[in-house]
Amino acid sequence: MRETRTWNHHVVKEGNKSLVLEMIKNQCPISRAAVASETGLNKGTVSSLVTDLLEDHLIYELGPGKSSGGRRPVMLLFNGAAGYTIGIDLGVNYMLGVLTDLNGNIFKQKELSFKNLSYSEIEQKLMDVIDFLTAAAPESPHGIIGIGVGVPGIVDKSGDILLAPNLNWKNINLKTVLETKYGLPVIIENEANAGAYGEKRFGAGKDCENIIYVSAGIGIGVGLILNGFLYKGSNGFSGELGHMTIQVDGPKCRCGNQGCWELYASEQALLAKAEKLDLSLPENEELNLANLVTLADSGNQQVIELFNETGNYLGVGINNIINTFNPEQVIIGNRMASSNKWLEEALNKRVASQALWFQQSELQINFSELSTLSAALGVAAFSIENFLSVSMQPKSLIL
Repeated sequence: MRETRTWNHHVVKEGNKSLVLEMIKNQCPISRAAVASETGLNKGTVSSLVTDLLEDHLIYELGPGKSSGGRRPVMLLFNGAAGYTIGIDLGVNYMLGVLTDLNGNIFKQKELSFKNLSYSEIEQKLMDVIDFLTAAAPESPHGIIGIGVGVPGIVDKSGDILLAPNLNWKNINLKTVLETKYGLPVIIENEANAGAYGEKRFGAGKDCENIIYVSAGIGIGVGLILNGFLYKGSNGFSGELGHMTIQVDGPKCRCGNQGCWELYASEQALLAKAEKLDLSLPENEELNLANLVTLADSGNQQVIELFNETGNYLGVGINNIINTFNPEQVIIGNRMASSNKWLEEALNKRVASQALWFQQSELQINFSELSTLSAALGVAAFSIENFLSVSMQPKSLIL
């Protein structure tokens, strides 16, 4: 019985400590008395837990605050500079890494482009980015607390990459490779899930509880925020809607299916069609999305029509998703979001004409507020939450 009581005591303390930290994090500056009043915990318990959090450097004191009649209280604040995390969006032809504090504020970022690299070459570039961001981290009590990586593929619950068709990856255990090299907790997540979470925490989705995030890059992935929580499915494989069929007898996709949505509405599809046009590009520059946006801005009607066609196909898939999930908000992110000026009209026209009328009531369709940073910030947030969760455990239970 004594063991059971001890275990229950640890569980209760862990829950209370997490509750107090969350209260301070979300409502700082706040006094001990206010924390006790808001959480319903007694003042002695709050005082003890605050002492633990101060010793862990997760909060700090700033005082005194305004008095409500007695002595002016010492105010408590969350210490976002207690540690730093690295979040990386690993795309098919690019890599974007960010170094953030525990509030998700970006202190350094690194971006690079590549084309047709092998797994080992991408792995080396990934480590180079991690090393660069690690070296840029300011001194802090906890240092680098974890690494998060978003990948364009199917990731299981243990973090194994089962399939990333646009990278030609299958059964890749990147998590173990990085944990072995850096000795830090590593989170591998599907980049669309990461992007959805990044938008919910820091971007256009902060005020909505049911969000569909469409990551439109070389391929298309979808992240689902349902009732305020990231939905990953029973095995972690939800959101592979870039591979839903929108053309039964369409061309074959790398996933093995035919007529997939991403074959018509992705950056890859846009560039493939643009290559068939006689376009005038700056000397020694390859055709890319930025060049196409520049040509559209300059009035090139062929390119404008190409964006309209792509926006229309984006609308076809989004229409199917709206009719399935009845979301409050659809957010289009990743690299194609930079083309919103040229995609938006055709996309909205398609949704307005085909989505069921009652689905459109109070529906918002937005482009990402975080530009290309959604996924990197999302995996950084996962890493931060993992660190804080472990920090709440009594030290005697942390192995």
